[in-house]
Amino acid sequence: MAVKFTRQTAFDHADSGCIGVLVANLGTPDSCRVADVRRYLRQFLMDRRVVEMPRPLWWLILNGIILNTRPRKTAHAYRTVWDEDGSPLLSISRRQRRKLAEHLGPQAAVVELGMRYGNPSIADALGKLRAAGMRRLLVLPLYPQYCAATTASTFDAVCAELRRWRWLPGLRFIDHYHDHPGYISALAGSVRDHRQIHGGSELLLMSFHGIPRAYFEAGDPYHCECRKTARLLAEELGLAESEWRVSFQSRLGPGAWLQPYTDRTLVKLAQAGTRDLQVICPGFSADCLETLEEMALTNRDLFMRAGGARYEYIPCLNDSEPHIRALASIVTGHLGGWDAPDTDRRRQKERAMALGAGA
Repeated sequence: MAVKFTRQTAFDHADSGCIGVLVANLGTPDSCRVADVRRYLRQFLMDRRVVEMPRPLWWLILNGIILNTRPRKTAHAYRTVWDEDGSPLLSISRRQRRKLAEHLGPQAAVVELGMRYGNPSIADALGKLRAAGMRRLLVLPLYPQYCAATTASTFDAVCAELRRWRWLPGLRFIDHYHDHPGYISALAGSVRDHRQIHGGSELLLMSFHGIPRAYFEAGDPYHCECRKTARLLAEELGLAESEWRVSFQSRLGPGAWLQPYTDRTLVKLAQAGTRDLQVICPGFSADCLETLEEMALTNRDLFMRAGGARYEYIPCLNDSEPHIRALASIVTGHLGGWDAPDTDRRRQKERAMALGAGA
């Protein structure tokens, strides 16, 4: 079958083009309505990177069970965090895009936001960059730790759109930044700022999103990168081994996921005598359902009912100035060699016209 390429503007030798930066995150439903949540979950859970199960079997489970039960419960959870701007993840991501663009400056790059699932889509964001004259593309998935289900899935979506383009841009892809000094410094600064206002705690729990253990056993480096982030953050804060711990949240289904599980860890800590706890989620670049509802509300209730006395959630880095500086540093580091002006474009066009390109 012939490939149908999307129509593009005519080639112009005199146009050296711009650098485009695609900032990507997971995504969110268009609203809290059950129908919108179901549509979002279907797109998310049908991704082969997210659920590595034979399609016929998974299709039956997803459409026969999950999409008939989970959307209503998830929609209720979204209503607890939805604000006047809509989805917190989307509104925060938009501010991150705007502030990153301002920090880099229009001469350095054009920055657009695309979500892997839902809107604004990655395809729409790439279309805006192409309309702006992009000739070189840097993709920044806002996942500090590499995981096939998130980072690689973003790459899949970018390539799926680029397959439809006749004239491809130069492409660079940031696959992780879990140990970037600016990122670690921003995380540590957020903990210090919180503790300066609210005081310290007996324990700092660093909760990362979980993945099935089978993915780790198949070679996914996510677990190791989460552990390294946690170790570097603890070192930056000067914490003793007894003052911090790592856990993994948001598991789905009965299979084994990365352990220890956050919910069970919180109950065990409270039952063992820990009364004062602070929690941070270093794997999330922006607050979302998993942080604002699961970690700040649901898991707080688990800890308090099990005997805890004080539980504080430390917000994600979001659009804070240290976070934007760190992201700008990461982007700038990957743009090396792309910022040199091309001064010979006019002569290239003249030579092409002389050779009959315009005939």
